[in-house]
Formats: sequence, C-alpha cells, structure tokens
Amino acid sequence: MKNKLLFIAIFACIGFIALQIPVAQLEGSRVKFTVYDAFAPIAGAFIGSIPGVIAVFLMQFFNFLAHGARIEDAGTIIRFFPMLFAVLYFVKKGKLNFIIPAVAIVAFVAHPIGRDVWYFSLFWTIPIIAYFFRDRFLFARALGSTFTAHAVGGALWIWAFSLPAPVWNALIPVVAAERLLFALGIAGSFLLVNNLLCFLEKKH
Repeated sequence: MKNKLLFIAIFACIGFIALQIPVAQLEGSRVKFTVYDAFAPIAGAFIGSIPGVIAVFLMQFFNFLAHGARIEDAGTIIRFFPMLFAVLYFVKKGKLNFIIPAVAIVAFVAHPIGRDVWYFSLFWTIPIIAYFFRDRFLFARALGSTFTAHAVGGALWIWAFSLPAPVWNALIPVVAAERLLFALGIAGSFLLVNNLLCFLEKKH
C-alpha cells in the first residue's frame, strides 16, 4: 500500500508536468501528443490495472480542467480514451491484447477512406505480435502498449475527421518514428520509476 501511494504521488507530479510538454500536433485537430504518452501506460504496473486506468483518466481530466475545460473539437474528447487501453495492455496479458487492435482494424477499414488506405491499419498488428514477446522483453510490452493507444485513436480519428487518403499515407513514416520514441519512453519510464521506488523504499 505504501508503494502504491508513493507511486500515485510520483505519477501525479510527473504526469502533470509531462502533459504540459507537447511532442506533435495531431492531424485534423488542435490537440497534441505530449510527453505524457511516453509515461502514462506504466501506471497499472505499479498500482493494478483498474486503479491505473482510473489514475490515468483522472490525470487527463484534471489537466483538462486546469486548461479551462475547453473542448476545441472532437479530438479533445477522443484523446481521453487511447491511453486507458495502453495502460491495460502494459499491465495485463490477456484477450484484450488481441481484441482491441483487431476491432480497431475492422473499424478503420469499414470507413470508406480507410478502405483506400487499409495498409495503414497494419500498424495495429504490432500489439498482436508483441503479445507473444511481452513477458520476455520490456520493449515489446511498451511497443504493444503504444500501438494499442494508436489503434484506438486512429480508429476513432478516421470516423471523427475523415482525413483524406494522402494524409494517412504521409503519416506512415511519422507514426513509425513517433511510436518507436514513445515505446522507448515507456520502457525508460518504467525502469526509472521502478528503481526510484526501490531507492525510496530502502531509504524510508
């Protein structure tokens, strides 16, 4: 319990700061990816899957209120959900690791534009493949987590904004680089916080 409370305190402090550091603008919307995307998925690993999901949601909601509770567009609402599924993937091995990206692929290809750029959704086979390696490699677990978030966000995004096919094509190299960096950030955050908790536990 002490470790969980300590993690929540650390998570709240680092998480709020991370939410203020933008990384990239999302196409079609005013919302941005932030450093938080490379930190939030680890929450469930320290306090459990459901508490982790709740903590991530509350952190995002608190940040939303702190910025005046302004809904810029549909992207503001969509941004609440992908990270919750990333937390679940990172903390728990189960059927959802397959179901969520598979449903996202179907939802994306069901859209008229999505059918033209169906190959974009192949990104979301990565969490399915990573499932078989997640217990052996932290990076595979992190990669599956960040691409699960991307799958949920991408499937919702195409229905909310109907971005044209050339935009999705242009995003392919961007997504590859961006998600690789987020996966490295998730793995690094996990190691950092885990070692920090061990250090603080020994000290106190």
